[in-house]
Amino acid sequence: MREHLTVGNGEPSIGELFGDLATETSTLVRQELRLLTFELKQKAKYAVGQGVYVAVGAFIALVALQTLLLAAVIGLGIVMPLWASALLVGGITLITAVALVAKGIVALKHFDPIPTQTALSIADDKSWLKKQIQ
Repeated sequence: MREHLTVGNGEPSIGELFGDLATETSTLVRQELRLLTFELKQKAKYAVGQGVYVAVGAFIALVALQTLLLAAVIGLGIVMPLWASALLVGGITLITAVALVAKGIVALKHFDPIPTQTALSIADDKSWLKKQIQ
């Protein structure tokens, strides 16, 4: 903090106090913006990383599932008509897919992209600024 010129009674002038307040507020806003940027980058990085896992896993699972479903259709084709075994396997697969998609949607609804640390810090800064002005 810089040295204040005194008004005669040892107190800094109103202009100096407001100048200091403006400087400190400006610094605080810059720091909050840096925190916000950092927090948003971290959350985006996490979401992208998890998305890559989901995409790669989904592709591998799709290939494996196609192979297993074909084997199930052929196997059931021994005891029932081939069209009926394909219909049965396809129906079960569809029900399973709908359940998995629903589970994924619920999980994504619980993901919080809001920068909560920054929001709390800004609330603290607001309280600090009010105290400085009073």
